[in-house]
Amino acid sequence: MNDNLPELRDIHLPEGVSFFPPAYGWYVIVITVILCVVMVKLYKMWVQKSRKKYALKILAELDTDEIITSVARISELLRRICIYRYPQAVALSGEDWWNFIARHSQVKLSTSSKDLLLNAPYMNIKSQKYQTQNLQEITSFAQSWIGENL
Repeated sequence: MNDNLPELRDIHLPEGVSFFPPAYGWYVIVITVILCVVMVKLYKMWVQKSRKKYALKILAELDTDEIITSVARISELLRRICIYRYPQAVALSGEDWWNFIARHSQVKLSTSSKDLLLNAPYMNIKSQKYQTQNLQEITSFAQSWIGENL
């Protein structure tokens, strides 16, 4: 009788499942997550840009004939942006508010324009003390401030 036992091999287990390459489902999940992150970033950029455009649109629609009313609206617009962007500035008023605004801007205002911006919401509309030059200076300051802070 022939002894065939030496020709038999032991039972070999298959190799373990490797980590790489992952299954196709993982590729789909990773691509979906990446697309979601990119979409959220693009949406945030779009919202940021639309807020800035809206603020600049309000600034462009101001009536240049009524200086006090226009400056009061600019002051209101800057405060609204502060409420959104800098909640700690909500309680500030007067010189404290102006110092906060000036700290967050690279453009400086003349003293008369600064006083007009601070006091316009409380002034008589018929006041003729200020000229359109002050309004233009405040408008350009507000455009710059919005561009830097919104």
